[in-house]
Amino acid sequence: MRAQLINELAEQYDQIVSWRRHLHQHPELSFQETNTAKFIAEQLTSFGIEVKVGVGGGGVIGYLRGKQAGPTIAFRADFDALPIHEENDVPYKSTVDGVMHACGHDGHTSTLLGVAKVLSGYREQLQGTLVFIFQHAEEKPPGGAKLMIEDGALDGVDYIYGAHLSSEIPLGQIGLREGAFMAAADAFAITIQGKGGHGAKPHQTVDALVIGSQLVQALQHIVARRVNPLHSAVVTVGVFQAGTAFNVIADKARMEGTVRTFDQAVREQIETDIRSVTKGISEANGAGHDVAYTYGYPALVNPHTETEQLRGLIADLLGNDVFYDQQPSMGAEDFAYYLQHKPGAFFNVGSRNESQDTAYPHHHPRFDIDEQALLVAGNIFLALAAHYLLK
Repeated sequence: MRAQLINELAEQYDQIVSWRRHLHQHPELSFQETNTAKFIAEQLTSFGIEVKVGVGGGGVIGYLRGKQAGPTIAFRADFDALPIHEENDVPYKSTVDGVMHACGHDGHTSTLLGVAKVLSGYREQLQGTLVFIFQHAEEKPPGGAKLMIEDGALDGVDYIYGAHLSSEIPLGQIGLREGAFMAAADAFAITIQGKGGHGAKPHQTVDALVIGSQLVQALQHIVARRVNPLHSAVVTVGVFQAGTAFNVIADKARMEGTVRTFDQAVREQIETDIRSVTKGISEANGAGHDVAYTYGYPALVNPHTETEQLRGLIADLLGNDVFYDQQPSMGAEDFAYYLQHKPGAFFNVGSRNESQDTAYPHHHPRFDIDEQALLVAGNIFLALAAHYLLK
C-alpha cells in the first residue's frame, strides 16, 4: 500500500512543482494571505475534500473522513511569505516587489496539497480521519497556529505532524530530534528617559545614550553570569536608537531585542533579570525607564514516543543512514503550539543540492530549494498516513 501511495505521489510531481511555483510567484505576507488561502481551498475542494476556511482568521483546513472508524491524524503546512525582495533570476521569481517565499512555505503547502490529492483516492480504505491544516502567519507573532488552535483546529485530533524544508541539510537527509528542538522566542523593548542638553554641558543632563550603552553591556551578563551554563539562552539587542545631533545629549534611548530559551524557568528568569537590571542602571543614573516584554512562540519539544515512531518509519522508508545530525536550534517555529496540545513530531527535510542556488540560508533574498525535496517530505507524510489509517 505504501509503495502504491509513493508511486502516485511521484506521478503528481509536475503538478506539485507547478503549485509551488505558482505560490512562489504570488507571495503574501502574514495575515494578508487572502489569495493564497483561496487557492488552497479551491484545490482541496477539487479533490472532494471537505474544506473549512477562515480558521483563526486566515487558515484553511481540509477534512478527509474515511469510511471506517479510527484515529484522527493532522498534517500541517504554513503558507505565508516574508517582506524580502527576491534576488533570484528564475522563471518563477516573485511578482510582488518586496515580498518572497524565502523560507520554503510555498514548498510546504504544495507538498501537503499533493499528499491530500493522493490520499483523497483512498477514502474507502481509510480507517479514521485526516486533517490537513494549512496555516497562515507562521512568520509573525502571535502566529497563525495559536489562533487556529483557539478556533478549534485540533478538535478531535489525536496526533499532529509537521515538516520544514531546510537549506542547511543536504537533499535526501532528514533532521529529527527528540526533546527540545527549537527555542522559545520572546521580544523586549526598553525605553530610557533621561534629560537632554548641550553636548558641552553634560553635568546638566542625564545622558540616556550613555545609560543605554551601559544597559546593553549589562544585558549580555545575564546569560554569561546569571543563567546556568548547562542551559542554553540568548539575549540579543537588535535595535538601539538615541540622539538627534552630534552636539546634543540625548534625552531618550530606545532598544529592542530578542530572548531565546528552551527551559521555561530560564525564560521567566531572564525576563525578571532584564527588568531588574534595567531598573537598577536607570535609577542609579537618575533616569526613568520602561520595559515591555512580550512572550512569543514557546519552545518546540518533540515527545519521545511519537519521535521514535517517526524515526522508525523514516528509516524503513529511506534507510538508517538518512538522518542528519540535527542539533537544537535557537530559531523559533509556532508548530510548538500544536505539540503543547497534542502528541506528534516536527522534522526537517533537506532541500540543498550541490548547487549554490539551493545553499542560501532561510530568509535570504536568494533562498531556493531543490524541488525533489517536495517528494521526500510528501513520502514521509504518506508513510505516516499509511501507518495510522491504512492498516
